[in-house]
Amino acid sequence: MARFTLPRDLYHGKGALEALKTFKGKKAIICVGGGSMKRFGFLQKAEDYLKEAGMEVKLFEGIEPDPSVETVMKGAAVMQEFEPDWIVAMGGGSPIDAAKAMWIKYEYPDITFEDMCKVFGIPALRNKAHFCAISSTSGTATEVTAFSIITDYEKGIKYPIADFEITPDVAIVDPDLAETMPQKLVAHTGMDAMTHAIEAYVSMMATEFTDGLAIEAIKTIFEYLPRAYEEGANDPIAREKMANAATMAGMAFANAFLGICHSMGHKLGAYHHLPHGVTVGLVLDEVMRFNAEEVPTKMGTFPQYEYPHALRRYAEIADSLNLGGNTDQEKLERLINKIDELKERVGFKKTIKDYGISEEDFLSTLDEMSEKAFDDQCTGANPRYPLISEIKEIYLKTYYGG
Repeated sequence: MARFTLPRDLYHGKGALEALKTFKGKKAIICVGGGSMKRFGFLQKAEDYLKEAGMEVKLFEGIEPDPSVETVMKGAAVMQEFEPDWIVAMGGGSPIDAAKAMWIKYEYPDITFEDMCKVFGIPALRNKAHFCAISSTSGTATEVTAFSIITDYEKGIKYPIADFEITPDVAIVDPDLAETMPQKLVAHTGMDAMTHAIEAYVSMMATEFTDGLAIEAIKTIFEYLPRAYEEGANDPIAREKMANAATMAGMAFANAFLGICHSMGHKLGAYHHLPHGVTVGLVLDEVMRFNAEEVPTKMGTFPQYEYPHALRRYAEIADSLNLGGNTDQEKLERLINKIDELKERVGFKKTIKDYGISEEDFLSTLDEMSEKAFDDQCTGANPRYPLISEIKEIYLKTYYGG
């Protein structure tokens, strides 16, 4: 048996933020990040809409990029005192991820962070509050997923929290918010969305329900990410298309899950402080070639297929883009070339080394990164089950250039 879970309501299109006017409740807390939502007036709009709905509103501001366990505990304590019946998280992936974790701690004050990280082990939520996620970036798609990433800075580890319980009740995808993204963020979040869609399509948990969303997201990102990157707010159509594509990719991976691009990206980012979209984009090429081996060292766990077929799935993506090619292997290489062209166009560098990570620093963390990537929650759905030594080899190829 498989499961397909999404937010009950998804409001999208220009002006979708106004949906907050229709919410029913007494108190709402808005969780936001560094200040762009306030600077561009969206925080005030959200606060006004909730007050128009008859609610008392409290703000929890200043959630940092890659939110920490400490921030989660602090926010949950504020919620315990205020007792909201709506938690509204607004911004990029960081404030929404943090607010999801705060929600768990608010509903269950005695739960430990370690218990939160048990895969699909969170008790039933919505006893105290419902959750609304409002995305301002076109990449993470946490507004529609059952996942959250929280960083323990003492241990230097990013921990994924995974449970359908933390799927938001309401998602709002208003492209007006995405129009404020700086150019680098457009590139990084766009490549994150691309990786979400590709990994969801080849995942062992992919189904007919997720395939269409993933393919449509991939096609849309190839067409509109360069425009969104180059023209910015001057091309509102491209920004809206990217907002929609990122959310579609999120709807796909929320149910098909991801793979070792994200396992490796999580650890590379945590150890060497590179943006998440950069890390997953860097390892994507070599992960695709690794997954496409027709006789892998080890099969995946509980696959939804009889025989390994990642190569065929990559070829199907290439076919959807009309890339040509006579064999599946040729189609794979054409797809990788097209991805590389896109990355170059939106300012990506080719290797980990190119981002200024010294060889000494990289090699000193390589073994530990590889082990922790193997243990990452995303590894289980990868179409080819990796050995730690194979993860290490992919890291090396990505550092020096394959």
